[in-house]
Amino acid sequence: MNEIIHTLPQVLIDGLVLGAVYAIVALGYTMVYGILELINFAHGEIFMAGAFIGTAVLITFTGLGFLSSLPAILLLAIVLIIASVLTGFLGMGIERVAYRPLRKAPKLITLITAIGISFLLQDIVRFIAELKEGNYIITGPSLFAGQHQINTSSILSSFGNAQIKSASIIILVVAVVMMISLDYFINKTKWGTAMRAVAQDRETASLMSVNVNKVISLTFFLGSALGGATGVLFALQYNTIDPYIGFILGLKAFTAAVLGGIGNIRGAMVGGFLIGIIEMFAAANLSTITHGIFPSEYKDVFAFGILILVLIFKPEGLFGKPVAEKV
Repeated sequence: MNEIIHTLPQVLIDGLVLGAVYAIVALGYTMVYGILELINFAHGEIFMAGAFIGTAVLITFTGLGFLSSLPAILLLAIVLIIASVLTGFLGMGIERVAYRPLRKAPKLITLITAIGISFLLQDIVRFIAELKEGNYIITGPSLFAGQHQINTSSILSSFGNAQIKSASIIILVVAVVMMISLDYFINKTKWGTAMRAVAQDRETASLMSVNVNKVISLTFFLGSALGGATGVLFALQYNTIDPYIGFILGLKAFTAAVLGGIGNIRGAMVGGFLIGIIEMFAAANLSTITHGIFPSEYKDVFAFGILILVLIFKPEGLFGKPVAEKV
């Protein structure tokens, strides 16, 4: 128990950083489901594409000498904008080509299509990466690599001191800004009102002069842009990426969306942070708690175990509301 308490501050910091990534990716799942009742399993690969786009732009800027001539925060802002716009249009393109023709098809068909798009994006990115770099595992230039000491032992003597990377601080700040901005957009703007109207009743919204196709395209653009920007932040934190990073991370973000209440924006945010903290706690303490029977690699079991428990005991999620189906 003393060892668990000693590492708790570091676990919380690392969990919040990872949870911020899960939370923003979960927003893409929950926005699309709220409007189309579609689980867009290709969303994890859009996150991955954002990581590759951001890394490619940084590598290009390195070759042009921009890393030394531009402030790091300005360079990151430029990369985030480029990755967000490109992945936003990628999401819109996927919706237009793959999902819109199947809008009236059975849900199983669109689900299989989403899985197919996921594998297609993986292979396309792997082909391009191997063609350009000779390897699909890419290491980008380091930004914000500094470490900061947090004297948490002064709060409680049982706590150990924690460290946080400069990149982690950037991730938390940018993630919070994006989540607050999205929440404001959904709840306070005209387009946000249209999105909520389409989510509530698509047919009635169309009769009230709401352009449903534009609203759905905007939803995919926003969700994909946020996912792509998060991919850049992920690459900034871990510095090494591959075409398969979006698969497991996307499933965990989906778990976060289900935990918070699929279709609920604020629920997805809370669910992401909870999954991140729980996963980091398991990674740090699972071996200690089980006396070495289960090593830290079993941390993924926690996320998917939570998904199973939520689906069994509270399928509407923490912030969702049970809906009675009309017959």
